[in-house]
Amino acid sequence: MERKFRFLAERCRIENQQYLKQFEESPLEKVQFDEVETFEHSILKAVSIALVVSMERQILVTEVAQMPTKGPLAQKSRNKYGPRRDDRPKALEEMFEKLKPIVKSDAVFKSDKNPMYPSHLFRAFPNAKHETTKGGRSAVVGQGELKKKLWDPIFSLNHTAAMLRANINRLIRRTWCTTKTLRGLRDHLAIYTHYHNTVLLAA
Repeated sequence: MERKFRFLAERCRIENQQYLKQFEESPLEKVQFDEVETFEHSILKAVSIALVVSMERQILVTEVAQMPTKGPLAQKSRNKYGPRRDDRPKALEEMFEKLKPIVKSDAVFKSDKNPMYPSHLFRAFPNAKHETTKGGRSAVVGQGELKKKLWDPIFSLNHTAAMLRANINRLIRRTWCTTKTLRGLRDHLAIYTHYHNTVLLAA
């Protein structure tokens, strides 16, 4: 079963690359990006999924990175597993590099106000415009990405992130289906990206 899963993931990666070629001749002028947080094996081992979507909610790029656990569990995580390396900067750099062929150099990038984003964005897209919005409260319990707003400036991103949580069992907030390896998470995201772009959005 694992071999079939990995085979399907590789096939979907190829299909996803082919799907993105449609934007090379007419690069996108606006995109939205942010991170979805999950964990591997234990809630004390946090993981970030960097996500970029088009205004039409097509998933363009996903990057997975381990990160230090934040909040009330931070000290407990350090006590049990020691200091946890933060790979988010590298993941963001790789994410923006992958966008270069399909996004205009002076495109508008929308995100929340994470202070880490601008330096990585402008390193890859020095002529881009970065529009930020303050994060809002969750609209529904368990769907932290959907915000309780009349109008959400990064709705395409937040809605897509909520769909990831709803359709990928390992990302559901209360589930027994947890990620055991980052490779498995990357494979699952590749498969879902293909399904999301070619089936769900086409429905």
